[in-house]
Amino acid sequence: MKSKGHQNCSVGIVGGGQLAQMLARAGKKLGVEVIVQTGSEFDPAISTASEVILADTDDITGIKKLAEKCSCVTFENEWVDIQALSILEDSGVSFIPNLFSISPLVNKLSQRKLLNKLNIPGPEWLTLSSLNLNDLLLKDGWKFPLMAKSSLGGYDGKGTKVINDYSDLKELLNSVNSKNWFLEKWVDYNIELSLVVSRDLNGQIRTFPITETYQLNQICDWVLAPANISHPVDAMARNIASSIVCELDYKGVLGIEFFYGDDGLLVNEIAPRTHNSAHLTIEACNSSQFDHQIAIASGLPLQSPELISSGAMMVNLLGFRDETDSVDYRLSKLKKIPRLSLHWYNKSKNTPGRKLGHVTLLLKSSDKIHRRKEALDALRKIRSIWPIQ
Repeated sequence: MKSKGHQNCSVGIVGGGQLAQMLARAGKKLGVEVIVQTGSEFDPAISTASEVILADTDDITGIKKLAEKCSCVTFENEWVDIQALSILEDSGVSFIPNLFSISPLVNKLSQRKLLNKLNIPGPEWLTLSSLNLNDLLLKDGWKFPLMAKSSLGGYDGKGTKVINDYSDLKELLNSVNSKNWFLEKWVDYNIELSLVVSRDLNGQIRTFPITETYQLNQICDWVLAPANISHPVDAMARNIASSIVCELDYKGVLGIEFFYGDDGLLVNEIAPRTHNSAHLTIEACNSSQFDHQIAIASGLPLQSPELISSGAMMVNLLGFRDETDSVDYRLSKLKKIPRLSLHWYNKSKNTPGRKLGHVTLLLKSSDKIHRRKEALDALRKIRSIWPIQ
């Protein structure tokens, strides 16, 4: 392990996808070497990182080699083997966030238990393994449809199923390991929100602008900041975030997804990492979520994040089936849109629904109604060039 310094320190990232790519770019801006560990030499972060450890992200020997070159190690995503990594942490490897902090967050079921412990509101749930089909609908307020979720590894619509009736429920029970799934009461919400928060090595908490997020087929389509919400809702979201990171003594960047509607503000999911909903902070804020993660991991000072424009929107560019317009043609048309910043991840495969890149547009309107219209007009233009399938 390198000794922890400032300008001469290096940060290791387990993972080589687009989040690692943007973390590595933040590292270059801050003068911090970023070394990534990934199993594929074609991953997005390869060309941006200072150095690469070519090993699968679950390869503990690879993580040990990574740690020997860095002052600390951070993670691109939460799919980590806590038990295996504990051996490295016990031997002196510094993880940011540490394993104690992320342990309740790597599993969606343990997230639900944490929220219950802290009396933080979320959708009502029950484990699939404890389910009694005969009394499900006798439970107060439980009725179809229901949302079924895998506690492990789900993202972008993977690991979730809408359960419309008993037939769907029986099919689920026969096709999955019930110990790894749970059911949630269906939530009728008005809007989905996201908040990204950072907590530094001294325990100081900073929050990014709360965003409105819009999904299609359970994949994030686009994001708008700042969210059009009341001050009490804004304050409650930030208080929830503070409660979670303080309870876990969490150091680093963390994202929280919310539902908001007639049932109030409910926590949907927690991501112990940088988050898709805050990609727009690269252009729209004086310091980005990636700046914060690298600065915290390397012990550098932080700025409190503030919007530097009236607002911003981010639109995901998803993979598509081959059509008449090529990727290069679409990208060239996007680049002609004024005030638009393009982030292309250079992934090796164009798979339908896969996140291949994103664009961020800074908005000029200070009035919330006009700002939303400006965003929707821009969205239509972007989607006319890059449709979502």
